[in-house]
Amino acid sequence: MIMNDVLGALKAIGEETRLRILALCARDQINVSDLTQILGQSQPRVSRHLKLMTDAGLLERFREGPFAYFRLRRDGDAAKLAEAVVHLLPQGERGLESDRRRLQALKEQREHRIANYFRENAPEWHRLRSLHIDDSKIERVLLGWLREKPARSLLDIGTGTGRILEILAPHYQRGTGIDQSHEMLSLARANLARAGVRHAEVRQGSMYALDLPDETFDVVTLHQVLHYAEDPQAVLEEAARVLQPGGRLIVVDFAPHELVHLQREHAHRHLGFSDDQIANWLIADGLLVNQPHYLPGEKLDVMVWRAERPTSVETGVLKPRTQAEIRS
Repeated sequence: MIMNDVLGALKAIGEETRLRILALCARDQINVSDLTQILGQSQPRVSRHLKLMTDAGLLERFREGPFAYFRLRRDGDAAKLAEAVVHLLPQGERGLESDRRRLQALKEQREHRIANYFRENAPEWHRLRSLHIDDSKIERVLLGWLREKPARSLLDIGTGTGRILEILAPHYQRGTGIDQSHEMLSLARANLARAGVRHAEVRQGSMYALDLPDETFDVVTLHQVLHYAEDPQAVLEEAARVLQPGGRLIVVDFAPHELVHLQREHAHRHLGFSDDQIANWLIADGLLVNQPHYLPGEKLDVMVWRAERPTSVETGVLKPRTQAEIRS
């Protein structure tokens, strides 16, 4: 960094509210609305602070539909300075601790709302999910991959009504489904029993902390789960943890969109994910990433990502891809 850059970054940090913002963005990606609630300040004032810190290279800004989110910048000299300052902030300081609790309360409110949504809509879940895209298109892709290479052990995270365990049943020897919702699990058990699937079980658990040993499964699926997750990256990290060397992780979710009403009416946390976003998270988890499968829909497009845990230390993208290639 040249002297002016150092001075600019230090000036951008050197204010109490901006230090608080820095500490919050080091914990999580966060939008302006959440920051105004936590800090108790107006949106224009918070936005001015964010612009100054972003221009100084301390934060990075990214869009999700019509919303802007901010997080601590991950590269560059200013980012190193920001990390050093965050490290120096006193642990347990009353103001920072209060901000942390408010952020946690916002997350818990959203998680509670999502849990209520699943509880209230469990009996109609298959119909509701089919409103967004014809599930049969996705199921054909998954069935094709499992026919090519059947699984010894399959884990379905966020299993819901157990549909993935049911349709893939002929192509795995042992299946496990994890879900947080008691209502969903009751439906899943009934559906699997009715379909005669006796080699699969479902159990309650958190997708952020699977009560399972490392490297347990050779196939892990996440079918339209991530857009409900408060921290999708943490979910993928946990999925990668239980994947055996040579095992496959299959992630199904929406491509980026701007249907904001899905957040209000159907408890979606995220408005889809870009290929780069998912691929970078998977690579960070030590996986090899295949070119995704693109499924266009009437209102929403779906992406299906496949990643593999290598048997060596090699990681990265198996095939280079462009958006034109993905959509072809």
